[in-house]
Amino acid sequence: MNREAVASDPIAETRRWLQRAVIGLNLCPFAKAVVVRDQVRFALSEAGTPDMLLQALATELALLRDADADVVDTTLLIHPRVLGDFLEYNDFLDAADALVETMELDGVLQVASFHPRYRFAGSDEDDPGNFSNRSPHPMLHLLREDSVARAVAAYPDPGVIVERNLRTLRRLGHAGWRALLAEEPGAARD
Repeated sequence: MNREAVASDPIAETRRWLQRAVIGLNLCPFAKAVVVRDQVRFALSEAGTPDMLLQALATELALLRDADADVVDTTLLIHPRVLGDFLEYNDFLDAADALVETMELDGVLQVASFHPRYRFAGSDEDDPGNFSNRSPHPMLHLLREDSVARAVAAYPDPGVIVERNLRTLRRLGHAGWRALLAEEPGAARD
């Protein structure tokens, strides 16, 4: 565990990323509606091992399954103390998907992946296109399948989202990405 992880506020940093990058750059055209309606649950896990994170994931999956979608439509499970290595995180996603199946939630809920070092298969590590899935902390995004299906069906051409995001992020570049997520000038720092 590093000092920066202890001193930071993972939920505040995730909210800033969600507002400035995901919504601000329109990386996910479906995100704004659930944020405006306050239907996003921000869950911070203190898990220090993959097994502990799997337990936290099971708890959050059950909570989302049982919650009224008008109250909680999606969950961001932020876990800054475990799976900081992207390859270990990527391997963990198989266990997350297996848990969804074990809980008989396949087709009901899904887990999307976000990580500070996210790298799409076949891309260079420094490709700004990877920013579309780079979050301030390792995170598992729990989504309702029916909400995803409705959002995609209502969007004029969902196939253009990925290509548009690549153009936007490559135009923004590394310096623009860092500036986008930086604290406000004059903001208090610990």
